[in-house]
Amino acid sequence: MSFTLVCLVLSLYLCFFSYVHSLDSFSNGSLDTFLQDFAFRALVIRHRPHTGALYKANLPVNLSGMGVSIARIRSRTLWKKGANFSCFRIPSRTFLVPHVRRVAIVYETLGHWSSYYYRVQGYSMIAPVIGFMVFDASNARAKSLKSINLDTMGKPISIHFPNLKYPDSARCAAFNSNGTVDFSPIMFSNVCYTSNQGHFSVLVPLKREKRPWYPWVIGVVLGFGMLVLSGYFGLVLLKVLKTKRVQAMERQADEGEILDSRWVNCSKMPSATVTRTQPVLENGVFPQ
Repeated sequence: MSFTLVCLVLSLYLCFFSYVHSLDSFSNGSLDTFLQDFAFRALVIRHRPHTGALYKANLPVNLSGMGVSIARIRSRTLWKKGANFSCFRIPSRTFLVPHVRRVAIVYETLGHWSSYYYRVQGYSMIAPVIGFMVFDASNARAKSLKSINLDTMGKPISIHFPNLKYPDSARCAAFNSNGTVDFSPIMFSNVCYTSNQGHFSVLVPLKREKRPWYPWVIGVVLGFGMLVLSGYFGLVLLKVLKTKRVQAMERQADEGEILDSRWVNCSKMPSATVTRTQPVLENGVFPQ
């Protein structure tokens, strides 16, 4: 009865809290808190919720596509039989850390909102994100929910994705609270494994689009052609400039005075017939 009273108070607080948040303002952590509140409300609307039964919560319209449910279970039952609810199978002989008498397990599925809240660069999500969290349900007077860890003594917790068709490259993905992702292979059909609570999905690496080879070939051919043409036009330009220079020199030679030639010893040298400027001594006196 006391537990039901606490859940009733939590439900009244949720009635006010749910209207001041929009879906776009949620982060992963705040969304979990929001869904957990709805899960505990599912216990409030029942006068005497049964231990070991799974109750589905009613979510508002703006959370359409998501699903959340809750189940209470005693620690001794978890130790003897484990827990088999929703898509998760918790093995027997599981310890609660710290140990409590009773826990509440909240199950979530994000449906088509999965890729909105959980994105992994370079991967495509082929299964919805599902998760479960364990809380202390033994202290009815607790003002806040206390998270409880699971110690399965080395046994894995199985996660089932029914009716999932996946390629060989598919990998199980466990989303950590710090934003990192742990990958593991799918050992059996549609089943992943974990050692503790959290959120999980199945991802496939994106294939890089192969670019066609012919643009590269066309680019190389065009580049080589441009290089050849540039070299050809460069040679033609040099030849034209050289020709113009030779013509200019010949024209200057034609316009200039023609010199006679005279043999000096064994060398033929040019000789002017007329001296334009007569040499004049400065003092007009020949040296003695």
